[in-house]
Amino acid sequence: MRPASQCPSSFPASSQRAAASRSGADARARWFALAILGAVLPLWSGPASAQAMPPLEVAAAPAVAPGLSPIVEEAARRFGIPAAWIRAVMLAESFGDVRATSPKGAMGLMQIMPETWALLRRRYGLGANPYDAHDNIIAGAAYLRELHDRYGIPGFLAAYNAGPARWEDHVATGRPLSAETRAYLIRLAPIIGGHAEDDTTILAAVVKSWTEAALFPPHRNDAPSAQTPASGANPKPQSDDAPVRDWTGLAPQSDGLFVSLSASRRPQ
Repeated sequence: MRPASQCPSSFPASSQRAAASRSGADARARWFALAILGAVLPLWSGPASAQAMPPLEVAAAPAVAPGLSPIVEEAARRFGIPAAWIRAVMLAESFGDVRATSPKGAMGLMQIMPETWALLRRRYGLGANPYDAHDNIIAGAAYLRELHDRYGIPGFLAAYNAGPARWEDHVATGRPLSAETRAYLIRLAPIIGGHAEDDTTILAAVVKSWTEAALFPPHRNDAPSAQTPASGANPKPQSDDAPVRDWTGLAPQSDGLFVSLSASRRPQ
């Protein structure tokens, strides 16, 4: 995370705030332009152009607000996913806007749909406010971990972007993913050490499909395991000395971010 530019101390406080605001607005505008370009190019030029798109560089994204960094680090330790990945998801989803709400109703920094928020809130003992920065980041990181455990790499990225049902359909039938989701995978796969040049590669790269592994297996970093019923007792204290593993997940999806699990596949 790059440090924010510092204004000379002789500047009035209001000038410093104005300069910081302009700098942040410029950074968000550049990031938004890059995101739009990445999503639109495949639609204009077809799969070949999507394959030629340069990977998204996390380092090129604007840094999250300093006050959010401790929360991101906490979520990374708790769920065993890289903090850099959580930052990238947050910026891609909401540009770091705590009050962001999508047209489909996705909420907060990690853009979580209401039904998914309700499930994660109970499971992980979170508060009632989905726009609370701490609880929203914790919920988003938890869901990324769950998707990774369920689908592996790069399936969890596609599930985050297009929805679990759409990814499962792709695995089962080979029906192509949308141009938006393919472009998204191509940009993000290098960040997690995967590859997603085309639909064939995407399908072949599944590490653990939903037919090969138990849904949301437990892991030691988080007290309420993902198999805990969604009645959700408060989580036990977390250990900070557990190793952080190279697990990741992520973006908004066309048919509702974070589709709720059916009763038949919900952890018992």
